[in-house]
Amino acid sequence: MLHYELKESDIYDFAEQQNIKTKDKGDEIQFVLCPYCKGGTGFKKDLGTFYINKRTGQFECKRSSCGVRGNMITLARDFDFHLSDEFSHYYRKRPTYRTLKQFSEEIVPKQAAVTYLESRGISENTARAYQVTVQTDKESIMCFPVFNEKKVMVNVKYRNLNFTKDKKNGIKEWYEANCVPYLYGIQAWDKTTDRMILTEGQLDAMSCYESGIPNSFSVPGGANGFTWYPPSYEFVSQFKEMIVFGDYENGKITLLDEMKQRFGGVIKHVRPEDYKDCKDANEILLKYGKDQIRQCIENAVMLPITDIVELADVEDVDIAKLEKLPTGLKQVDRLLYGGLPFGGVHLISGKPGEGKSTLASQILVGAIASGYKVFAYSGELPNYMFKAWLFYQIAGSNHVFETGDDVHEPRGFSVSEANRNVMSNWIRGKAYIYDNSQIDEEEHQALLKTTEDAIRRYGCRVILIDNLMTALDLEMMQGDDKYERQSKFVKKLTRIALKYDVLILLVAHKRKNNSSTNSNDEISGSGDIANLGMVTIAYEKSGDLDESKRLVKIAKNRLFGRVNNEGFVMEFDERSKRIYGQGDNKDLEYECFQNGDGFVELNDMEDIPF
Repeated sequence: MLHYELKESDIYDFAEQQNIKTKDKGDEIQFVLCPYCKGGTGFKKDLGTFYINKRTGQFECKRSSCGVRGNMITLARDFDFHLSDEFSHYYRKRPTYRTLKQFSEEIVPKQAAVTYLESRGISENTARAYQVTVQTDKESIMCFPVFNEKKVMVNVKYRNLNFTKDKKNGIKEWYEANCVPYLYGIQAWDKTTDRMILTEGQLDAMSCYESGIPNSFSVPGGANGFTWYPPSYEFVSQFKEMIVFGDYENGKITLLDEMKQRFGGVIKHVRPEDYKDCKDANEILLKYGKDQIRQCIENAVMLPITDIVELADVEDVDIAKLEKLPTGLKQVDRLLYGGLPFGGVHLISGKPGEGKSTLASQILVGAIASGYKVFAYSGELPNYMFKAWLFYQIAGSNHVFETGDDVHEPRGFSVSEANRNVMSNWIRGKAYIYDNSQIDEEEHQALLKTTEDAIRRYGCRVILIDNLMTALDLEMMQGDDKYERQSKFVKKLTRIALKYDVLILLVAHKRKNNSSTNSNDEISGSGDIANLGMVTIAYEKSGDLDESKRLVKIAKNRLFGRVNNEGFVMEFDERSKRIYGQGDNKDLEYECFQNGDGFVELNDMEDIPF
């Protein structure tokens, strides 16, 4: 018995055969999908649950409902994966095939075979090349001999020319029993060219040959039977290029999906439009002639590589005219040429308690005022507190009233019930928030799913995630360290922003005890967080400023490169919770109050938990 020595390339070859993306993870290779249960994508499933150890070849799916385990030998057996000719005898028992009686000379087509093939547009010369004939004692039975590359006849396919759909005249097609399934047409092999044409039927392969296309072969058993591939593997592997000319049905070319996973060379396919109104090569030959068959082959196109497009085909966009959301801070918006661009994740960083969430919610208010629908996740505040804070910023100082005198009762601020109703009506249908009271501890990816739902169903264009660390409590992935989880989460947000052309505000903490002067380096967590963001806004205290003042720094601006690491000085209005700087109107009236009656008397003092 042979001893198998693992090669890391075998793991990647298996991934390529299965058309599954992988990622190197230390001693293991992680598969995006499990080849057994197909788990690994979608919300409510851990991404990449299937791992193969690079040192031992042992694999495991960590999805609880699957849990499959084994090694490379198991994969070779279960997925007909070719480790090597030599080793295949060890991991897979070879079936015993019948040996057919061989002819001492080439088979010469009988006249009945020639007559039938001519009715299908195929000449006697092509019939001779493929050695097609009929049975001696029954001329209605066509014989398509199957040879291997050593010119040994290994099988025969039969076709009943008298077959009718009512099956009164027997079955339509069959093969010799217990003979090796093999690629058809090797008897006409032209060794001078390294391109092969793969068709679904014997007459289709012969139609290509009839049109002057060498190395036209057919699969036995139609598109669904790939038992022929292991025995024919070595022969097929000699070719550098394959053109798939399968049957064109229901908008799909048969054989193509299977061959792109199995064939190691260049894969091309006949363009759908070149089939015209036909199903296969023989029908094209009969209806449009040899020139159209040649056109099909000449126009064959490369099977596109996933995730690669021609740069010249990428949409032309004037980045200066990209859709942007104003932050409401004029100094910042001037630096950003109008505001934060859509289609990306923008970071707002700062230390706890310094006001980064306040800045984020103020930008959200501005988005509502600009006509955008918004969706927010607040991991640190109950939803009613988030709403109360937002309402102070919408109301502005003219509609917020001071309560208490710090002598008889605590000093605070309140908004009247009437004005709260005005604001509720204004944001209705425009603002949504994640219902964190409904969190199921097992639904780790609910936030990302709900974010996409809010975008698709409600048309939300501006998303606030406040903040990264609390969001990751929902996005935890067992077995990954915290930096890896952060990186994955932000990458997913970035894909969502690009896919739906939305703007995502992500609030992130600064590192503790960090001595760097670069605000991007100061963001707590994986370096991917700052790298993936389009704009990084740092909102922080400064020892040179009064307690009520903050600095807004633009630490990163991927679109135009303009940054400001010294920062713009911002004021904070305690009454309205609004942030404003040079040239900003802290008493800006939003639409809901522009036609109102101004001040509304308070009914009751409300306790404000800030």
